[in-house]
Amino acid sequence: MSPSRTSTAPTTVLAVDYRQPTPDDGARLWEIASDSKVLDVNSSYAYVLWCHDFAATSIVATLDGRPVGFVTGYRRPTDPSTLMIWQVAVDDSCRGHGIAATMLHHLFDRVRRSGVVAMHTTISPDNVASQRLFSSVAQRRGLRFERRDLFAAEQFADSHADEDLYLLEPELVEP
Repeated sequence: MSPSRTSTAPTTVLAVDYRQPTPDDGARLWEIASDSKVLDVNSSYAYVLWCHDFAATSIVATLDGRPVGFVTGYRRPTDPSTLMIWQVAVDDSCRGHGIAATMLHHLFDRVRRSGVVAMHTTISPDNVASQRLFSSVAQRRGLRFERRDLFAAEQFADSHADEDLYLLEPELVEP
């Protein structure tokens, strides 16, 4: 999970709609990711493919029909009850309106109907804004929020920072 920026309370209410992405959204999602200057940007093809193959586990925020934000995710192959969040991005012009958190809540509500009970993501240690975003989502949903080591910077071929695993899961029930 790549960084999002810290924002202040919204001053205006935007008429944002939330829906499942389609392949036609892929190019715009690539633009939002690229313009963010903080996400690890994949090829434009990857975003089109993602909107085709993983639409059911992803979401797009639109304003006047134009995508202004997205969350890409997938169900973990070894644990289909867990939604792995890959990227969260909001267009610079729409940041500070709670769109990222709203997308995560809408997406989680949708995938819960198919048996998803937990959300995981990776966040670099210096990305406090994303840590706060996911912490607030976990708190609002009554989920446990836990950090674990996952990938060390040395595992990456480029100058990538560590990536920690964050778990948003139901509280453990002792037998």
